[in-house]
Amino acid sequence: MASDRKLAEATVQQGANALLQAPILPTLLRLAVPNLAAMLVVALVAICETAYVGILGTAPLAAIALVFPMIMLMQTLSAGAMGGGVSSAISRALGAGDVERANALAFHAVVIGAGAGLFFSAVFLAFGAPIFRTLGGSGAVLDGALAYANIALTGAILTWLLNTFASIVRGTGNMRVPSLTLLAASGLQIVLGGSLGLGIGPIPRLGLAGIAAGLVVAYAAATLFLLWFLRSGRGRLTLRLDVAALDREMFRDILKVGAVSALSPLQSVLTVLVLTRLMAEFGTEALAGYGIGARLEFLLIPIVFAIGVASVPMVGMAMGARQVQRARQVAWTAAGVSMAVLGGIGLVVTVAPDLWSGLFTGDAAVRAAANLYLRWAGWAFTFLGLGLSLYFASQGSGHVLPPVLAGTIRLWVILAGGLWLAASAAPAWALFALVGGSMAAFGLCVAAAVYLAQWEPAVPPAR
Repeated sequence: MASDRKLAEATVQQGANALLQAPILPTLLRLAVPNLAAMLVVALVAICETAYVGILGTAPLAAIALVFPMIMLMQTLSAGAMGGGVSSAISRALGAGDVERANALAFHAVVIGAGAGLFFSAVFLAFGAPIFRTLGGSGAVLDGALAYANIALTGAILTWLLNTFASIVRGTGNMRVPSLTLLAASGLQIVLGGSLGLGIGPIPRLGLAGIAAGLVVAYAAATLFLLWFLRSGRGRLTLRLDVAALDREMFRDILKVGAVSALSPLQSVLTVLVLTRLMAEFGTEALAGYGIGARLEFLLIPIVFAIGVASVPMVGMAMGARQVQRARQVAWTAAGVSMAVLGGIGLVVTVAPDLWSGLFTGDAAVRAAANLYLRWAGWAFTFLGLGLSLYFASQGSGHVLPPVLAGTIRLWVILAGGLWLAASAAPAWALFALVGGSMAAFGLCVAAAVYLAQWEPAVPPAR
């Protein structure tokens, strides 16, 4: 056992040294590529689901536009916000050479993820109908939203546990295992969602409920696999389920990043909910078209996530090793890569929006609304990449509050501008132009906050 323990510690230290000493851009890209492959398949799932729903009709498309922000809220809270806090705490412990602390942090992360998942499952089970009614859902649209949400959102605990386990593994610098797991889960979700939603052979067409069931089954399988992997000792950490070892300080270490980071996806989803409510006033076709256009924006988040989450252990280990200059170089390198990728996508859909909207609908009115959104908002995707990437890098540093506070500018621009445009009976294109302007303000303000922030490495308490 002693020899196995020494070998595990040596392996961790070698991985940490690679992230601390190797050239930044090649290392970042090497870590990001598996994540990007997984996130692209996750994006493919969303595209397939939207295509399935498009076959079901316009009312289901409008229904999924109501539910989709909530699905993304669970994803961004569990993977991007709290997941970033988990990866940050573990990578900083490993950077400081404290393997035992990293092992203990993993169990504390699971407790947080399970608690949060149970909370959100209960919330959506009890208040799903009032939430979607408030967003403007009624009649067939509300019924469709509830058919999907009553399965997908009440299973929120699976989303939280899956992303918590994946974040633990990523915190060690291992991007391959969680990425391959998400790839497999996404493939299963596409097959099950299509089969159950549309009906194949003897399988009846279950509609939106069937598509949601595909998500739940796929996530359950992936969650069980990652739990086995962490418990098996095959990774750099071994998950030990020891309730007696719970420590408030370790909860604080995760939550000081994860809880503060949670404000960012909450702001993002609230922004989309405000826009969704405003668009509901323009009719079902306009709402469905906006849902298609806005879904692309949400699908860009996983792309930035793939790059940003690769920067978290690099920044975290550098901070744990007290290499602040390297940590900041990693952050700005990741920001540059994200801007280039999202800027390229934004340029394409601004010039040729039918490449995206044409995937989902043949309805002229719905496609016109989606194209209008892309033409007025697509140019600003590069700023979205800038702000989100720096937000993830700041998680690794343990100093995430400045970019989160700077990110509130987008919500305030949408809220104030949207209310003014609604009061003046502005056309839909004005709302979409406001979306583009808010993205630019978001990216520039976050960049300024990170540039001015003082990153100081925290020394973990002795164990």
